[in-house]
Amino acid sequence: MLQPGQAPVQSASERREALKSVWAAARVCVRCPELASARAHVVFGAGNADADLMFVGEAPGANEDAQGLPFVGHAGKLLDRLLDEIGLARGDVFIANTLKCRPPGNRDPQPIEIENCREYLYRQVELIEPSVICTLGNFATKLLRDDPTGISRVHGRPEVLTLGSRAVRLYPLYHPAAALRAGAVLEALRADFARIPDLVAMPAPPQPPR
Repeated sequence: MLQPGQAPVQSASERREALKSVWAAARVCVRCPELASARAHVVFGAGNADADLMFVGEAPGANEDAQGLPFVGHAGKLLDRLLDEIGLARGDVFIANTLKCRPPGNRDPQPIEIENCREYLYRQVELIEPSVICTLGNFATKLLRDDPTGISRVHGRPEVLTLGSRAVRLYPLYHPAAALRAGAVLEALRADFARIPDLVAMPAPPQPPR
């Protein structure tokens, strides 16, 4: 498995093959013994491996663990609907989580689990090369921003930052699951979603020197 900071893979086909290698490594990962022993599937992520737009949530839930795919429950159906409203579909984007395995009982990820899984997410970002990453919910937003500020204060505010070796435009959003529980959150999420096409149309952020 390639490590962050190594020379970038240039062609799209080479990047896809490298992404498959990262997926193969994640499928047999046992860095977190509790998660590895309890999972049904590693939920690596799904979508367009050349997407300009990527979504990152917290961790798989029960439905995702059972099917091996991200966002396949009620929250996923809302995500699909919101994508459709801005003229996109799942096949146009890439969807992943900060953790690739479901924490037992859907508990919060532990710091060591986050650290163990960080490399997989960073390699996904490096190989897919999105220009915009939407974090879904409080946990993913705090983790990728490396800041404790809550989602209610930062949602809908894009900023450029570096994940691994890739500079991206990070765009925090409320989690679709929260929007299912509160109409005001859904309205805010829909309004933030409406800005996504303009963000994706912007030039990609300048990349840091390798």
